Amino acid sequence: MNDTLAFGTVDTVLGRLLVGETETGIVSLHFHDSPAARTRTAKAAGLPVVDAPDRLAPALSALRDYFSGDLKTFELPIDWRLTSDVQRQVLTTLYTTVPYGNVLTYGELGERSGTGVHAQVIGQVMGSNPIPLIVPCHRVVASNGLGGYSGGSGVEVKRWLLTLEGSVPATLDWDLTQPP
Repeated sequence: MNDTLAFGTVDTVLGRLLVGETETGIVSLHFHDSPAARTRTAKAAGLPVVDAPDRLAPALSALRDYFSGDLKTFELPIDWRLTSDVQRQVLTTLYTTVPYGNVLTYGELGERSGTGVHAQVIGQVMGSNPIPLIVPCHRVVASNGLGGYSGGSGVEVKRWLLTLEGSVPATLDWDLTQPP
């Protein structure tokens, strides 16, 4: 059977997330569901789009559990086809070695991944991560603060995610059910 791409959505406090999955695994996650996001992903993956809700059920359920605070580890298969070799090496290292509630710096991830690339390049890899949240680029911070975040509405989403995970102390007005 040839590979296909299926999409599913899940409503979260951050909005409606769009997840793309092939027979191999999760290939994309977008912070906004839109026809343009679907078209870009399908074109980049070079795959026909099919309706396969059963395929996406585990990923969508895992995301619901994550946002409710009940899931600490995503154990979902990943399809790395939308990444380069360096991206894949860095993002695989991130996915497999930085657990919930932990952070590391861009430079530390560069060293840990064995790529020998500078912290700035690691930042670019994080910004181009096709599977944010599940491959937790929000857990990578600058040596002098949070650093940037290209997901959702930006760095406040990163702060919210790190607060959810306990890496950043909650402010008195922080609420699991309120968006950043």
